[in-house]
Amino acid sequence: MISASFTASPIGDHDICVIGSGPAGLVLALEAARRGKRVLVLESGSKRSDRLQQALSDADIVDPQRHDDMAIAVARQLGGTSNLWAVRCQPFDAIDFEERPGLVDAAWPIRLADILPYYDKAVDYLTAGANVFRAPIAGVDIDDDGVDYTRLERFSRVAAVQTAHAAEIERSTLIDVRLNATVVDMTYDNGRIAGLTVADREGTRRTLRVKTVVLAAGGLESTRQLLVLQKKHTALFGGNDGPLGRYYMGHVIGEVADITFGSDAMDAAYDFYRDEHGSYARRRLIPSDAAQRQHRLLNVSFWPVVPPVADPRHRSGLLSMVCFAFALKPIGRLVIAEAIRKRHIPDDLAVWPHVVNIVRDLPRAALSLATFLYRRYVARPPMPGFFVRNAGRRYGLSYHAEQSPQPDSRVTLTDDFDRLGVPKLRIDYRFARADAEAVWRAHEHLAGWLTRTGVGRLEYRQAPEETVDAILGLAAHGTHQIGTARMAARPEDGVVDGNLRCFGIDNLYVASSAVFPTSGQCNPTLSIAAFAVRLAEHLCNGERP
Repeated sequence: MISASFTASPIGDHDICVIGSGPAGLVLALEAARRGKRVLVLESGSKRSDRLQQALSDADIVDPQRHDDMAIAVARQLGGTSNLWAVRCQPFDAIDFEERPGLVDAAWPIRLADILPYYDKAVDYLTAGANVFRAPIAGVDIDDDGVDYTRLERFSRVAAVQTAHAAEIERSTLIDVRLNATVVDMTYDNGRIAGLTVADREGTRRTLRVKTVVLAAGGLESTRQLLVLQKKHTALFGGNDGPLGRYYMGHVIGEVADITFGSDAMDAAYDFYRDEHGSYARRRLIPSDAAQRQHRLLNVSFWPVVPPVADPRHRSGLLSMVCFAFALKPIGRLVIAEAIRKRHIPDDLAVWPHVVNIVRDLPRAALSLATFLYRRYVARPPMPGFFVRNAGRRYGLSYHAEQSPQPDSRVTLTDDFDRLGVPKLRIDYRFARADAEAVWRAHEHLAGWLTRTGVGRLEYRQAPEETVDAILGLAAHGTHQIGTARMAARPEDGVVDGNLRCFGIDNLYVASSAVFPTSGQCNPTLSIAAFAVRLAEHLCNGERP
């Protein structure tokens, strides 16, 4: 059941109260309900984006060049940020849970084996086909294990979680979703959360008694709730010098090199394709665990992308058309996420060279564009991204690298308040030069592997000695929100334990990327969903509380 407001009808007795209706919140609610539990879901937004409610997430961002705007980092609406992204799915790697030289403050209280059994259900909930994340390339057998070239990322057939499971949520007698219900306070008493103060869109407040509470409001907003609680009860989570809000991570992303494939087989292997499980998938290039240890790399993955569309030197009429589409905000936002659109289109876009490209290449470009639009907007499931192969087999090389945990990269509360009286966040998001150096070493390792195996070649876009600075200059993120409520074996080292229960609070749990002590190379949503399934099992088995 979904109600438009917190006060639409009386709220019945419930076993679990979930704050937030993004992938974590809805997956947990669905799994717990399937196990017979009554679940109340409180969502601050409505079914569609609401500017007034979205403004509740406005924050003081110390360096806006490093951190994405909150309008794309947080989505206060039913389904959360699954409304904004294509939901790229990859599981954690075993090495992410291991102790690694040079990586400090990175210990997990669990191992991959503890979460691995829950990926099957997570893939199902996210409509990503099957828990299959490796695909050999037909006719290709490379006798060099320096790079894993068969690893897959998968894409959700229906990205918006609330849409994928609309029928089950609506008909369930055990799931009660309340929209426009913003939690503004938690009542802490004798080691438990006794109640929540909830405000509707107009600011009217109600108090709600709870048994078990799960914060599933995304990494930043879940951390914000804990910081507000800590402000009133200063001993919680180690106080101001404790781990809460610290170790804020995302991923180190960008492009500083191009890749040219040496054969049509390898060129075709890294395009989007639909596999036998019904969802789109795509291969990534990932340095092997042995190579990561040998070269002191952080976990990182690579994949080819279209050349920079704003640079008319690509001489492609289709890419120039795409550039104009991206530049027009109403159209561009329909095609790709706003954060990605902004990275592709400069303010001083050169128009006429792109016009020349289109005129010279018009017939072929028009046909290619029609094919892309059909695959993206008519076919089901739609193609989840934009990629155009070319005769030269030359592409940009995108990297998605682990960011190391740094205690001074953190979020805190400001002295300013949102319109409901909740303190706003101050986001001091930092990148370490050592991380950029690790990404450069990963490029060097990949370049050697490409040359040795004949798979292709790598060419930098700047002088090699300028690459680390280039990587650091491109470093900006804010949508993955990892580490600020990290799990640990001891309260001195983290905010939640291995079962995601907050230290010192018997009935408060956190289900978001904020609990991950390290970021790995993978996008976090699949693992968020897997941990939500695991937490639902834990709560439904009658263990604490």
